[in-house]
Amino acid sequence: MKLYIRLVVVLLMLGLSACAGNSVKDKQDAKQSRQASMLNVQLASGYIKRRQYDVAKEKLLKAIKQDDTNIVAYTTMAILMDIVDEPDEAEAYYKTALNIDSKNPELQNNYGSFLCKHDKIPQAIAEFDKVIKNQFYETPEKAYANLGYCLLKAKKPDYKRAEKYLREALKIQPRLPSALLSMAELGIKTHRPLLARAFTQRLHAIARPTAKSLWLQIQAENLLDDRKHFLQLSRQLLKQFPDSPEAEQLLKLTKK
Repeated sequence: MKLYIRLVVVLLMLGLSACAGNSVKDKQDAKQSRQASMLNVQLASGYIKRRQYDVAKEKLLKAIKQDDTNIVAYTTMAILMDIVDEPDEAEAYYKTALNIDSKNPELQNNYGSFLCKHDKIPQAIAEFDKVIKNQFYETPEKAYANLGYCLLKAKKPDYKRAEKYLREALKIQPRLPSALLSMAELGIKTHRPLLARAFTQRLHAIARPTAKSLWLQIQAENLLDDRKHFLQLSRQLLKQFPDSPEAEQLLKLTKK
């Protein structure tokens, strides 16, 4: 994740004079603190991957103490709090990071995804819209794909708008896996199995099948009454992902 850090130095709060703030020693100390902070963020990320959440939290709190303008530390803490089912704390950390750098597109994109996950759709759309309108953002297709997915997965889904944004993402990057997968899911949800089949085939041409992508294509082949491909894909799902929720759904379907 590429995040740009804008340091905010509030001399009065630190109790330092402007002269002292400009001293060589203070600059060296600040640089060392920033480096130590980022090191703790990297360590925390490793602990998160290993699901050692308590240790990860300790490292992130230390990182924030070392550099209270480190938006990577705040964002990583927000992700961690969401993982451990503390969404209110997660949102507070996101907002702190945004207070430091309110125009960071990667941060806005991540915050939008968080809001979407918790069904705060209008707020999520507002964040994604900021990213899309940012002419300096190098990967707007990600924001379009996230916005489309958000509208697709909402409690009251807006399939028409979801499709619009997903197709915008694919215009920019035709091989974007997340948008291809969402379009396949859209095809199933809107009873268009040919659409679902087409987009899962495009996805499988560029990326390894997942349990979810196989299940989407299996549903499409079932609706299209293509027994050959239905059985072929079903065997693949059960062989590669036997313990997945999708395999369980397939077994339920075949027992009907």
